[in-house]
Amino acid sequence: MHAGVSAQTVSRVANGQTNVRPATRDRVLASMQALGYRPNSAARNLKSGRFRSIGVVSFNLETLGNERTLDAIAVAAAAAGYTTMLLPVADPTELEVAGAFGRLEEQAVDGIILIMSAELGSPDELKLTAGLPLVIVDSDATPPYTVVDTDQEQGARLAVEHLFELGHRDILHVAGPEKSFSARRRRAGYLRTMEAAGLPTRPVLFGNWTASSGRALGEAIVAQAEPPTAVFAANDQMALGLLNAFHRHGWQVPEFISVVGFDDADDAAAYWPSLTTVHQRFDEVGRRATTELIAMIDGETDEHTTSLIPTSLVVRESSGPARRG
Repeated sequence: MHAGVSAQTVSRVANGQTNVRPATRDRVLASMQALGYRPNSAARNLKSGRFRSIGVVSFNLETLGNERTLDAIAVAAAAAGYTTMLLPVADPTELEVAGAFGRLEEQAVDGIILIMSAELGSPDELKLTAGLPLVIVDSDATPPYTVVDTDQEQGARLAVEHLFELGHRDILHVAGPEKSFSARRRRAGYLRTMEAAGLPTRPVLFGNWTASSGRALGEAIVAQAEPPTAVFAANDQMALGLLNAFHRHGWQVPEFISVVGFDDADDAAAYWPSLTTVHQRFDEVGRRATTELIAMIDGETDEHTTSLIPTSLVVRESSGPARRG
C-alpha cells in the first residue's frame, strides 16, 4: 500500500479511531491526500445504521422566523456532523405533510424537525413518522411529542406591560392569521395581560404577517372615531405597515399613538421611528430543536418535553407616553 500499512490501519484512521500511533496516522493521512482518497461515509453509515442526516419540513419559508430557524438548524446540524434535507410544504394539510415525511424516510434520514407554523388539524393526532424521532417547532402539540418554541405569550406580556408602564390603557392588538400557532398565542398573551390588569379590550384585528396588511389595518384604525393610544402588532412587518398608514394621515408616532412589534427583524432599528419590539431568539430555537433531535437519535432520551425559549423587549423610539385627552 502507498503508506506501507495494512487496510485495517487505514480504516482505523479513516474512522477517527485513536488506537493508531501519531506517526503512522500522519503517514496514512499524507497518503490519503496524495492519492485523493476520500472515506466512503455512506458505507460506514449504512454499516452503523446511521445516515447522519436530518429532515426538515416547513410550511412557509418566507417568514422571518422560519428563515432564521432553518438557518440555525443547518448550522447546529453541521456542527454535529449531520447534513440537513429540507422539504417545503406549500399546502399545510395532513396529507401533504405525510407525503413529505414519506419522501424523507425514502431519503434515509435519522430524524425529522417539523416547523409547524400553521394549524394542521390536531397536532396531537399526528401519526406520520413511522417511528422516526420527531421534534416539532411552533406548535401546541403535547406529549408524545417533543416541542421547542419561543415563549410567545411571555413576549406578548412584555410588550403590553411596557405600554402599561408608559401610561397606556387603551391598547389595540393587530394579530397574525387565525390559524397560526404563534399568532394565536401572542393574541392570548395580549388578552390575558389586559384582563389581569382589569382593562377592556377592543376587537382584535387580523392581518397576514405582511406590511401591506398592516397598512390596510392602519387605515382602518385611522378611520375609528376614537382611536387607541397604542397598537401591539404581532410581527414587525405589520407594524411597518401601521407606521406607513399613520404617517400618511399625519399621526405622530409615538406622540399621538405608540406602536410595538414582535420579532426584532434586522431592519427594525431603521424603521421611522425605530421600532420597539419583542426579540425572538430564533438561533436558540433552531439549536435546541436540533440538539433535542440528535439526543433522541442517539438514544440518550426517550422523554418528550416542551421547551419554551424566553424573549426580551427591545425599547426604541416607536413607543412613548400615552397621549392625554
